[in-house]
Amino acid sequence: MQRFIGIDVHGQSCTLVVMGPSGRRLGEYVVETNAKVLIERMRSIAGDKYVCMEEGTQSEWLCEILNAHAKEVVVTQPLRRAGSKNDAIDAWALADLLRRNAVERSVFKSPRTLTQLRQAARGYAAMRQDMIRAKCRLNALYRSRGIQPTAEIYDPDARETWLSKLPPSHRPLGELLSEQVDRLSQSHQTAETLLLEQAKLTPVTHRLATAPGIGPIRAALLTAIVVTPDRFRTTRQFWSYSGLGIVSHSSSDWMRDKTTNTWARKPTVQTRGLNRNRQPELKAIFKGAATTVIQQMPNHPLHQDFQRMTDAGIKPNLAKLTLARRIAAATLAMWKHQEDYDPSKARRMPQSQ
Repeated sequence: MQRFIGIDVHGQSCTLVVMGPSGRRLGEYVVETNAKVLIERMRSIAGDKYVCMEEGTQSEWLCEILNAHAKEVVVTQPLRRAGSKNDAIDAWALADLLRRNAVERSVFKSPRTLTQLRQAARGYAAMRQDMIRAKCRLNALYRSRGIQPTAEIYDPDARETWLSKLPPSHRPLGELLSEQVDRLSQSHQTAETLLLEQAKLTPVTHRLATAPGIGPIRAALLTAIVVTPDRFRTTRQFWSYSGLGIVSHSSSDWMRDKTTNTWARKPTVQTRGLNRNRQPELKAIFKGAATTVIQQMPNHPLHQDFQRMTDAGIKPNLAKLTLARRIAAATLAMWKHQEDYDPSKARRMPQSQ
């Protein structure tokens, strides 16, 4: 006996609905967003329970507490529909999607797996973003007065010299923003130390760090985001998840071959750039790794391949994309096969798959 359960989650309440395999609506409940209450409600429902909810702040926590009480817990991206909307309508729509096996975009959840590393990575990313924003605000303050700043504006030892260039009306704001940069830089350094400490406790990060341009911080972030390589059956799937998948559009694909009087596919396909549905942090990791190879590793085979591509007339940005895709493919293969990076294997790897 199957029961498909849709949950519309909010901070104080959850609307929980139960649907049968035929689509019949069996029950609708409003319960407190509380672990004990939700578990009791789940236990009161007989049969094999399949749960569906939207991605949100509480989704990972709910997966953690409901996994033991349901046969399957699915998290999907928020629904977009025309017409009326309320908590019950959303919950019924989620239950029906799961019943019809029509969930198109599920969100990966893995409760209690690498939890400390993932939280450390989340803290590092947040502190880095806040620090960059604070630096941009300080930089903009100087530029707003016609002053071209350098990296010295972030250095406490050179700060007084730079603040003296601002007019008296702008100097207090400059001091305030400078203090914010100092505090956030310290928080960023603490978050980085915590991330590296957690990475040392995760053996796979040491292996991934051997890939060109990855290093310990990128390896830790990569591990925290992907969690397990078994999520991706092929390299192309990993490229798409990382925002490195090439999107192509075509129309009127077939034409009549006048010689053989048969239908033949047109050779032209228009590319539309990279896929937008992606994990942005992964894209930054692999493109950053490609930049590191290009700028700092002149003797590496990948750098030499980059030079050959640009010498052959390929645009530098496309050659850099090829390097990023090859580094992504290499890290996925290393992770799946539990191997360190081997430059000879990378050299034999085709530029695209």
